Amino acid sequence: MPVTRVLVSTLCLAVLPAQQDDAERIARADAIHARLLTLDTHKDIEPLLAPDSLPEDPLTRERFRRKYDPSVRGDQQVDFPKMRDGGYDCAFFVVYVDQRQLNAGGYRRALAEANAKFDAIHRMVRQFPDAIGLATSPDDVERLHRDGKLIACIGIENGYPMGEDPAQIEAFFARGARYMSLAHNGHNQLGDSHTPALPLHGGLSDLGRRAIETMNRLGIMVDVSHAAKSTMLQAVAHSRAPVIASHSGARAVNDHSRNLDDEQLRALAGKGGVVQCVALAEFLKSDPARSRAVRAWMAECGIGQGNDDEALAADERDRRWERFRAGMAAIDRDHPRASVADFVDHIDHIVRIAGIDHVGIGSDFDGGGGIDGWRDASESRNVTRELLRRGYDEAQIAKIWSGNLLRVWREVERVAAAGD
Repeated sequence: MPVTRVLVSTLCLAVLPAQQDDAERIARADAIHARLLTLDTHKDIEPLLAPDSLPEDPLTRERFRRKYDPSVRGDQQVDFPKMRDGGYDCAFFVVYVDQRQLNAGGYRRALAEANAKFDAIHRMVRQFPDAIGLATSPDDVERLHRDGKLIACIGIENGYPMGEDPAQIEAFFARGARYMSLAHNGHNQLGDSHTPALPLHGGLSDLGRRAIETMNRLGIMVDVSHAAKSTMLQAVAHSRAPVIASHSGARAVNDHSRNLDDEQLRALAGKGGVVQCVALAEFLKSDPARSRAVRAWMAECGIGQGNDDEALAADERDRRWERFRAGMAAIDRDHPRASVADFVDHIDHIVRIAGIDHVGIGSDFDGGGGIDGWRDASESRNVTRELLRRGYDEAQIAKIWSGNLLRVWREVERVAAAGD
């Protein structure tokens, strides 16, 4: 036999066991994934989610369904078919409102927009009761999962819509909200944001402290994603219950202002909280050329300009964001996004610094999230596969996917019930 053929045969024999090992590991990961309760703390929504009526024109109706009907495989990263395909069981559907002017008119408009999103989530659950249920407690989450249903929880991104009245938080709680973040992109009446750099309050405002006290009393998780470091550390110290970061990464892995540094990770873990690792590419991996391209495209589309777009009608903002999302395909081609491996690098670091009990998952799907290997809910198994490949066992993976968040949520409930 020629030497070349011997070498090729030897290489083939070496590759075959490796392929078999990979196939066995994937099968084992998929079996684990099927047994898990998976929970994602951050999925953005449109206010027209699950519309009560559809346009009469057939073509317009079909486009409308693809964008807003969660029961069809459509344009959103999370819909019922994708959730079922990916073993993606539970998500916090997010009531997000842009940061605008700190005045009565701004608060009034923000509250109306927030209520429209609350309405949308409740409308979805009302329209599709056999497919999905609304959970307002960890017990609800586990019961609905046992019943074989998909699960919707509600979180609020940006406390801005509460205005200057902490009593409004009670109305949010009554509508099902179980976490609320203090800020978004831009300082607000509750505290300073991670951007801009110049502080407004030096961390939490007095109103922000009162808001945290109200959330503790009701049993709403305090969310510190998007907050300035000063705001985040003060919130952790002021809260009587553990706090969460609903969608944040590790700053030591990627130095982005949206991520938490090691001091913040230790502070959050010390209070018993959890960091829900975000799957948004720019937060996971530094790529200056990609960042410049994204910023330039955002500017060309007229979005991401802080309070400058306050006067825009909602449909015009939607058109600008649709244009932006469509153009991102070219940027993704020229500057590949972060991957599932990059995502788990952040999880690894959070585990090293904060511990296995203090990390979870918050994708930011339909709000900018999505990475190579986990582009939408249908690819959720790839996260479990990578975690298993890194050496996490089933019990640890279960903690990361939902166990840690449910533990924190229960402790927040306990603090509220005890009044301590």
